Amino acid sequence: MSGAALGIEIVVVFFLALFLLHRYGDFRKQQRMVLFGTLLAWYLCFLIVFILPLDVSTVSALWNSQKSCHKPWSYIPDGIMPVFWRVVYWTSQCLTWLLLPFMQSYARSGGFSITGKIKTALIENAIYYGTYLLIFGSLLIYVAIHPKWHLSWYELQTIGITAANTWGLFLLVLLLGYGLVEIPRSYWNASRRGHLLIKTYFKAAKLMTEKADAEENLEDVMEEVRKVSESIKYNHPLRKYIDTILRKCPVDYQEKMGRNMDDYEDFDDKQNTYPSEKSLVKLHKQVIYAVQRHNRTRVQWQILLQQAIHLEDVAKNETSSTHQFVHSFPSAEPPGWFSRYLYTPTVEWYWECLLKQWFYRVLSMVLTLFSVAVVWSECTFFSTRPVLSLFAVFIQLAERDYNYLYIEMACFVTIFFLCTCVYSTVFRIRVFNYYYLASHHQTDAYSLQFSGMLFCRLTPPLCLNFLGLIHMDSAISHQKKEQTAYTSIMGSMRVLSFIANGFYIYYPMLIVILCIATYFSLGTRCLNLLGFQQFVGDSEMTSDLIDEGKELIRREKRKRQRIEDGENRRREWKERYGNPRDDYAARNRGTHAEMKETSYSDTANPTANRQAKYSRGGSRAERDCIELLQDAEPLDFNADSLTDDPLEADSSRHTGGRYLSMSSSRSRIFDDV
Repeated sequence: MSGAALGIEIVVVFFLALFLLHRYGDFRKQQRMVLFGTLLAWYLCFLIVFILPLDVSTVSALWNSQKSCHKPWSYIPDGIMPVFWRVVYWTSQCLTWLLLPFMQSYARSGGFSITGKIKTALIENAIYYGTYLLIFGSLLIYVAIHPKWHLSWYELQTIGITAANTWGLFLLVLLLGYGLVEIPRSYWNASRRGHLLIKTYFKAAKLMTEKADAEENLEDVMEEVRKVSESIKYNHPLRKYIDTILRKCPVDYQEKMGRNMDDYEDFDDKQNTYPSEKSLVKLHKQVIYAVQRHNRTRVQWQILLQQAIHLEDVAKNETSSTHQFVHSFPSAEPPGWFSRYLYTPTVEWYWECLLKQWFYRVLSMVLTLFSVAVVWSECTFFSTRPVLSLFAVFIQLAERDYNYLYIEMACFVTIFFLCTCVYSTVFRIRVFNYYYLASHHQTDAYSLQFSGMLFCRLTPPLCLNFLGLIHMDSAISHQKKEQTAYTSIMGSMRVLSFIANGFYIYYPMLIVILCIATYFSLGTRCLNLLGFQQFVGDSEMTSDLIDEGKELIRREKRKRQRIEDGENRRREWKERYGNPRDDYAARNRGTHAEMKETSYSDTANPTANRQAKYSRGGSRAERDCIELLQDAEPLDFNADSLTDDPLEADSSRHTGGRYLSMSSSRSRIFDDV
């Protein structure tokens, strides 16, 4: 069983990382190198988090082996964990400090060849790597001039690990202080449906502004591409670069540029000024960024619109006496077995209108208790006598009872909560348009790799901080106790005493200040004062954006309702009267056959044939009704052409509403002759 637990967790963690990458990345469009690097970084970080509780339980079993021969079911034999941690840790560090920054610049480069992209990546990372060498050199000089220390390979390795963990701990406390408050508050706000709907209106107004900006930016870039494409003809040496740029453009823009292109004109006949290769590289980079941003805002708008409509449906169904959830716009797809048998409209009503808010409230209170325990333990984990850290108390009580399963579950729940607070903040933060993790396959390559870098830098100090909370790190607890294999790989932090006894102990106490600042939304208010639109309840700008978002959602609902009504009318018309053109063709064929039979039998009975030739079955009213139904079809108004401005409505009235058969009937006027 010892190897089974480790193998199962390795496989489960891999599929978890693959699922998250599929949610945020795009397997079909993004480069394989980008996807592989991001997947490997996420996988290694999640692996450290999931395997560390097994390491703790194994050490606890070794510590108690002299008193009892009980071993945990997930006990891992000696020699396996040190090799495992060494491979995982150094691979993740090579990724975050060397490979991912290079791959990030390579993927963002607008070069047209592999050599050009590599050259651009090396130039962009020269300052990046120089900063690391400067920090490492400063620490190296400090250790070298110290009279009591003698440099060795082990000490150099420890200095490098300490420098990386110090940088990670500095960022870790910032993200953890935000997540400890924001995650419980987000679930509490999710239980307040009115608050959630208002915030959705606010997001809709902001997203519409961003969407309009992205469309305008795409238009400007496409106009520049069109000018360059018209100036550089088919036989120009730079034409292959233009073709590469055109393949990255949307399909409709490619068709427009293809129609306006005259490839038979020789570029040597005119003395034109042609762009350089550097300008084309820059333009290529702009096209990639503009297209990706336009697609992302378009998809996000549809998702946010669906969320707003759902929240409005929940508000309407709260007063329903039938206790059945009714959607404003039913799904076009047929319901699956889950919706037919388990998640019925009645079950959906009880969950959405009654149980969901209470579930979120209970979950928010539980997460609040965890946050308070983490803040208390972060401020008191250095005290070993008495033991004040709550998590250390729980682990020590389980060690006395040899309850190794409880040790693993307690360690897993604790470190999972810490990782959730930190990683969720990484997924939420947004640095303008340069770093933004968007779900539904809308994250660009730069943001994916940047998140992998952050995970690899935050996970090792997070695990060391967790081991300090449960008093499993002897460098902090100063206890003569068996160390975990993970701590032995990290090295002794006592090489740099001012970091081990100072920074690692007192810096996490700043988490109290960060939690207070997050609770009162000081960062949000500062950004709002600087002009960045943030959701602040007592702000006039927020109220205006809420009203604007509400009107945008109402307009989109009207547009969707008109489209749905038109489809319903066409469906009812077809079900009631069938296809008029097919019926009309069948009637014409019948009439033609009848006329042929009449012509063949004219000589036999001319009087009867003359009467049959000019007579038709059915009454006159029925024939008139059939003839009217043959060409008439329901009105289909184009929602995009409808405007609230009466002047615009008059100027474009010919496109506002028309019969569907008008455009096709002009070419078929004489088909029946």
